[in-house]
Parts: sequence; structure tokens; C-alpha cells
Amino acid sequence: MIYGIGTDLCEIARMERAIARDAFVQKVFAPAEQELLLSHTGKRRAETAAANFAAKEAFLKACSRGLGGFALSEIAVLRRESGAPYYAFSGEAARWVQEHHLTAHLSLTHDAGLACAFVVLEQG
Repeated sequence: MIYGIGTDLCEIARMERAIARDAFVQKVFAPAEQELLLSHTGKRRAETAAANFAAKEAFLKACSRGLGGFALSEIAVLRRESGAPYYAFSGEAARWVQEHHLTAHLSLTHDAGLACAFVVLEQG
């Protein structure tokens, strides 16, 4: 059964400016995401950061928690070897997902200066 859906857009140029500030990166991205970002350079790093940020906000929308629902760094967005994105939750976000018996399905894309995330939360 679908518990919730969420989508979000993030401007890549805005994220490129944001990730230039170490305090922003430390607050928003989990250590594993920071490693992912550092594995890319230039435009690819900004696209990845923007897609991950959009995925965090899309998740919060899907679970109806709003932007203050969980610490953004508890909602890590990583990539499988194939490149497919997935969530790795920690802290309160992980507890909440487990308590609600949820599986998160995530799709990311970027084009024309925007990154988009779409998430479906499946319960059961």
C-alpha cells in the first residue's frame, strides 16, 4: 500500500553556491553523501548535491513531516554500483521508517539547470 508520495526540484546553480560553504555541507549531507560528493568534480558534483537535496525534501513531503521533520543529514541519498539512487536513514528518520514499516522508492533526474526527485513510500 502506498503511504505517501513526494517530489521536489532544486536549482543546480543554487546548490553549487551552497556546497561551497563547508558548514552547509556538514549540516545537510551525511558523511557517506559527503564522500559521494567529493568523488565528483565541477558540474557533476553540483548536480549530485542538488538531486540529493531534492530527494531529502521529497522524502519529507512523502511522509508529511515538513522541513522540520528530521535532520536532513539523517536522510542520506546514496548510489548503488549501477548508479541507482537509494535512501540510507539514520537516527530519528530510521526509527520512524522502521516503526511505519516503510520502503522508500526513489527516482532522480536533472536537466535544464534543475534536479528533480520523486519518492514513493510503500507500507507493508
